[in-house]
Amino acid sequence: MPQDMPPSGGYAPRNLPARGFRPIYYLVGMHLFMAYGYYKLFYGIREQHELAREKIWSRLHLVPLLQAEEDRDQVRRHLADKAREKELLGTESKVYNSDRLNRLSTAPDVMILVPLYDSEGIEWCIKCRLS
Repeated sequence: MPQDMPPSGGYAPRNLPARGFRPIYYLVGMHLFMAYGYYKLFYGIREQHELAREKIWSRLHLVPLLQAEEDRDQVRRHLADKAREKELLGTESKVYNSDRLNRLSTAPDVMILVPLYDSEGIEWCIKCRLS
């Protein structure tokens, strides 16, 4: 079987136009697209940090208000407990078991009896020198 040969005078030149853009345009476009994405990412991170800082400061400024509310609630509970105790016992209960009042003026003053010294051995108790 004879082999097919090209036509005499050769084939006509091929006409294959390039489809799409050149590769450099795709590369530049992808870099621009990624740069825009990173810009938005960093802007969003900065915004999140700012919102977190604002949240912390708002909580710090609310602490005194919340503490005052908690204090009022504790006082209300204490007074309710005292009223309930007075209602149950009939009289107001005392802190100590006896009616005798122990005054602190009868107890010896420890500061007068024991002089205090600092790390260099210098006496700093003023009351000790007065005795």
